[in-house]
Amino acid sequence: MVKELSYDIVVVGAGPAGSTTARFAAEAGASVLVLERRAKVGVPVRCGELMPDLTEMSDIFPRAGDMSDIFDVPSDLVSLKFNTIRIFSPKNTRYEVPFSGYTTHRDRLDQFFASQAVKAGAEIMTGQRVIKVEEGMVHTDDLSVKAKVIVGADGPLSVVGKAFGLERSADLCPAVTVQVPGEFEPVPEMYFGTVAPGGYAWVIPKKGCANVGLGVSKKFAKMTVGEYFDEFVKFRGLEAGKPEGKVVPMSMPVKRTVAGQAMIVGDAAGQVMAVNGGGIPMARITGKVAGTVAAANVLKGTPLTDYEAEWRRQVYKPLRTAARTKVLAELCFGSAWRTETAMKVLGPRRMNNLIRCRPIFP
Repeated sequence: MVKELSYDIVVVGAGPAGSTTARFAAEAGASVLVLERRAKVGVPVRCGELMPDLTEMSDIFPRAGDMSDIFDVPSDLVSLKFNTIRIFSPKNTRYEVPFSGYTTHRDRLDQFFASQAVKAGAEIMTGQRVIKVEEGMVHTDDLSVKAKVIVGADGPLSVVGKAFGLERSADLCPAVTVQVPGEFEPVPEMYFGTVAPGGYAWVIPKKGCANVGLGVSKKFAKMTVGEYFDEFVKFRGLEAGKPEGKVVPMSMPVKRTVAGQAMIVGDAAGQVMAVNGGGIPMARITGKVAGTVAAANVLKGTPLTDYEAEWRRQVYKPLRTAARTKVLAELCFGSAWRTETAMKVLGPRRMNNLIRCRPIFP
């Protein structure tokens, strides 16, 4: 028998975007339910688990203001700190780029974000697969939930977005990753060129292991992402188990993120740094905006379109720059020589701008 419930706000998805949205909506006084299809939040891990530090995030997104409340995490969630990223060209030319951050434990990080939402007063129900969404209602296999606002934080293939006619990211890139045991230098590595056409491969160190993976663009790849992964692992001389896969938005954010009494946030909205696929920081920033606006809508009647305006004010310009840089990079894909030459022209200084979502040329 289907159980009927009613909340001010229903959030679909308990990843960083959904948990952050739920937390700030609940803190503002709204009743919030989060529906998560997985049996356990954060499991399985499909992520490189790299996080920029607060200083880097403030530098990249200065309009987001004080972000300490969304980027402070317990020390036991910091696996390994680093202050340099190493970038490799097709001919294995190495570039060292200053960048401060840390690797984390993504499953526990997601669970920490979810616990913040629960502490604020939100409810989270796991094992709830959303099968239908309509204006004011969300249905799972055993629940029908009435909501004044529905938030889709359910990834790049968002059920909520589709139900309300909101488009998906124009470029969904397949990616895979797996943890490889061993001791690695505390420097994340990124490999560009034919090793991962239209994307890049990575080795991201943690204590006692590293996340090894890659993502490719379907427009340029001639093999499956798994086949590219196997070749990369052999190239790096590593032994790896079966990787976990997903798709990552790697283009501009979608044109509309609000329709009726619904909004989409995080990967569902394509709010990802297109030059590196970074999604957790964006999920936290835009999730805070989404939760705040959703609560203001149900409690004060302010329009949901305030979310669209505010997240764009805070982060759209760097995201647009990153997406445009990726379009320029696509001119090189398919040719190791062009990629090698372009990276030589860029050099460490312009690569520094690239990974920080800044224009690479004046």
